[in-house]
Amino acid sequence: MKKISLMILMFLLFVFVGCGSSDKINVISREASSGTRSAFVEMFEILEDGVDKTTKNAQVTQSTSVVITSVAQNKNSIGYISLGSLNDTVKAVSIDGVEATVANVLGGDYKISRPFNLVYKADLDELSKDFIKFILSKEGQDIINNNNYIKVSKEEENYVSQKLTGKIVLAGSTSVSPVMEKLADAYKKLNTGVEIEIQQSGSSAGITSVSKGICNIGMSSRELKTSELESGLLYERIAVDGIAVIVNKNNDILNLTSKQVKDIFVGNVTSWAELNK
Repeated sequence: MKKISLMILMFLLFVFVGCGSSDKINVISREASSGTRSAFVEMFEILEDGVDKTTKNAQVTQSTSVVITSVAQNKNSIGYISLGSLNDTVKAVSIDGVEATVANVLGGDYKISRPFNLVYKADLDELSKDFIKFILSKEGQDIINNNNYIKVSKEEENYVSQKLTGKIVLAGSTSVSPVMEKLADAYKKLNTGVEIEIQQSGSSAGITSVSKGICNIGMSSRELKTSELESGLLYERIAVDGIAVIVNKNNDILNLTSKQVKDIFVGNVTSWAELNK
């Protein structure tokens, strides 16, 4: 009887461990309109001849925070997020032997980076112009720098409040939104008669909202497409951000090559054990 029980136990171990089912990689990606996804698939050559080859088995999420939570809760998950949004619930892997840090992005060693752009029409109202001016000022760029993003203004001027009033509506990238909320809070302290509404809808949706006049400013975590620029939209770069490839903290993986990342996200590699072959 004991011998039979032992045989059953060994069989179950083979089914759940030996066959590798518990080792299957759970790919977490972003929605098609995400600027983070657009930059990620281009930089890792997952975009081929204009076609996104991300595996159909990927779990698609609508925001940076959901990617982080999904990876934190599943040992076999892998995803990608804004470097500035990285926290201690997940682990960023090195890419081609280079750690994902602000210093390495600044030094040019970590190649996986993209811009944060604010998109608007030529007839932008004075209040929204003043908010962008604040973001590019010393005060605004210090907020960007202090939140693990890379500032872009080299000759920063101090911001002087004009005590303007009114409302600004921003829409777009969930990667830009966290630092934008901090910028908005700081701006409102200097301009107490201003209300700022931030809608998280993805880069492409934010740009579309600007075109349709639904919001004043769009937030984009990717470069604008030729068609978007030809439509008359303007943009201002406010920061540069790295993209971190993240895994669960209990995953032993510390480094991946660019090719391995691509193979995982297109579905050529489906288990962690394959990476050790």
